[in-house]
Amino acid sequence: MSKPKFQTVTGMHDILPQDQAYYDKIQEAAKKVFAFYDFEKIDTPILEDANLFIKSVGENTDIVEKEMFTLKTKGKDSLVLRPEGTASIMRAYLEHGFVSLPQPVRLWYYGPFFRYEKPQAGRYRQFNQFGVEIIGEADPIIDVQTILVMYSVLSDLGLKGLMVKVNSIGDDACRPLYRKALIKYLREKKSGLCAECQKRLKVNPLRVLDCKNEKCQETLATAPQSVDYLCEECKKHLKDVLEYLDELKIPYCLDSRLVRGLDYYSRTVFEIELTREGGISGGALAGGGRYDSLSKMLGGAETSACGAAAGVERIIAEMKENKTKVSFSPVPEIFFAQIGPLAKKKSLPILEDLRKAGINVGEAFGKDALKAQLGKASRLGSKVVLILGQREALNNMILIRNMQTAKQVEVKQEDIIKEVKNILKEK
Repeated sequence: MSKPKFQTVTGMHDILPQDQAYYDKIQEAAKKVFAFYDFEKIDTPILEDANLFIKSVGENTDIVEKEMFTLKTKGKDSLVLRPEGTASIMRAYLEHGFVSLPQPVRLWYYGPFFRYEKPQAGRYRQFNQFGVEIIGEADPIIDVQTILVMYSVLSDLGLKGLMVKVNSIGDDACRPLYRKALIKYLREKKSGLCAECQKRLKVNPLRVLDCKNEKCQETLATAPQSVDYLCEECKKHLKDVLEYLDELKIPYCLDSRLVRGLDYYSRTVFEIELTREGGISGGALAGGGRYDSLSKMLGGAETSACGAAAGVERIIAEMKENKTKVSFSPVPEIFFAQIGPLAKKKSLPILEDLRKAGINVGEAFGKDALKAQLGKASRLGSKVVLILGQREALNNMILIRNMQTAKQVEVKQEDIIKEVKNILKEK
């Protein structure tokens, strides 16, 4: 069989009907948890000003340097397909005057994002994320609530072996000291770094800590740790975060190499990863942290905030690996069959009445033969079939057939809903 002329663009993917139930289940699980914790949903545009991410995420990050889909409008404006959610939501917070609302403002989102990166298994250039942002509160309990709601969604989806990795990268007062010590160490060990990290050393040294290259991992084994350079305020903040996690009995570990290398992060950073049998890491499903300087970066007043996001496709891959059950389209217990032109014309109004009554009904209006329609009813597992023939259509009657016993009764069309509801109650 020859290839079709047109296929999906590299890195993009169709979400086929058989996968829609996974997306629905994840969104419903997130919505339920977020509603309990008083988060309100927000949707931001897919297109944003390119400078929004250059100023917030950082000019020397991989996202800005390599991964943004950038386009020029006819008016010469530079726009991007949004690569992440936090900067967009902080932009909306400032633009719409949310600072005048009771603080903190709790927002959640779900939608598509775009990054031009090398497509890998389970990773796409258009992907979906859900996330939360809590803006306007400095208390470390907010950091833990952010972790808690994301952990709860993943747990409610049946994912096991979740582990929270936590670190503190300090703030503007103490991070420069750590950065200086790290640069000094890395320069002395430069030959032990990959080519990409040697470049990062010049422009964004904290990103070296993210490198998965085995050579770099060995070099980083004795690198300075950010927790050793924290000021007293940052130390207390981290201590409080860990104590709250202890009270929640959420499994966590302190990971000194975790940095979440976007420029807007400060103090707490975290990832929720999956741990497989034997203690093997299955990779991060969600991540986030505190970003107290982002508002100021975008022209607003300094505003404390914390947030997190999770990759939907990554979660779906784990759900399939774990054989997590999801509800696909409900099986219609009632099936509607019609025979003849007059019956077909009268079928749609009857079916619409059943829909309005909240009754799930299957049909095969494109088929004329009763045998073919009953065959579909059997494949669907429908227990009862409503049959409307020419005679029944003329007499305003309808047949109700029990598919298990093959017995059938004739009732008035005006009584269909009452009869069907009685049948469903008996099952």
